[in-house]
Amino acid sequence: MSVSQVYQSDKRAMAKIKALLEKVDITLDEHLDYSCAVFDEAGNPIATGSAFGSTLRCFAVDPAHQGEGLLNEVITHLMEDRMSKGYLHLFVYTKPGSAKFFRDLGFYPIAEVPGLLVFLENRRDGFSGYLKRLEKKKRPGQAAAIVMNANPFTLGHRYLVETAARENDLVHLFLLSEDAGPIPAAVRHRLVREGVADLENVVIHETGEYLISSATFPGYFLKSEEKILRTQARLDTALFVQIAKALDITIRYVGHEPHSVVTALYNEVLSEALPAQGIQCRVIPRKQLPDGRVISASAVRQAIHDGAPEAAADMLPQSTLDFFRSPEAAPVVAAIRREQDVIHY
Repeated sequence: MSVSQVYQSDKRAMAKIKALLEKVDITLDEHLDYSCAVFDEAGNPIATGSAFGSTLRCFAVDPAHQGEGLLNEVITHLMEDRMSKGYLHLFVYTKPGSAKFFRDLGFYPIAEVPGLLVFLENRRDGFSGYLKRLEKKKRPGQAAAIVMNANPFTLGHRYLVETAARENDLVHLFLLSEDAGPIPAAVRHRLVREGVADLENVVIHETGEYLISSATFPGYFLKSEEKILRTQARLDTALFVQIAKALDITIRYVGHEPHSVVTALYNEVLSEALPAQGIQCRVIPRKQLPDGRVISASAVRQAIHDGAPEAAADMLPQSTLDFFRSPEAAPVVAAIRREQDVIHY
């Protein structure tokens, strides 16, 4: 028996894979771009695994066929497929009881959601190396953190950073590294750097693979069930706690979220989990304009999408406004207008 690719469009085969996963109490993830399985002579899957980007997930072996080395074959197949597509830094989601199996295959644990999930990577010094690089930016005094997408950077983002900078000696500002929409990461990062350039106690970091990425929190970018979102949010929080300890961060600032389901749920998880780790979570009310409108990146994207960018001009700092008024922004504006839905789920 060999490992075969199962196409996401093959609804019958995917339904069988879902049933196999449910046998071992695993939910089929909605966010997969590759699946494979070993089938018996009757055409039923007896072992399966899937991938999304750089992550391997959704593994199962039929209880009647455990001990036959099938999971090893599935994982080897998935690793070869991912690496052939350029994913060299690989991550694994697995149940705590299966973590040792992956450690024996050269994966190293990074974080855990107790009883639910262990997150591993195939680099011994991946996360630890990331922490060491961050530690070089430590300074004396009370340190705070903000994690933001800034898609694009608005006066609301600026208000959140200003508040943290005023109340702390140092603010570690983590920017999502991935291209998570029509505004490229390089543009988002540039606008943030320009927008906070006058705040001398703000240090900017990239999140890399380790905070709100498609590896740790795919539900941030794509719709997911609440149960999956909560688990991903708890995993991301566990990673942040390790980062906070490395940088002596004692407080994290988040903006109140009245519209985005994902961000509101994430804030809820942070508010519950961080205090138990000695880290305060401060939820800052959204900044409003004099006419009562709440400043949001979604509103800015919607205005651009609708061909009326000036309608949101009062939500943007001058540096962001200058960019969108420049010829340089034309490809970004075109990309936003091509999007069917520019509102963050």
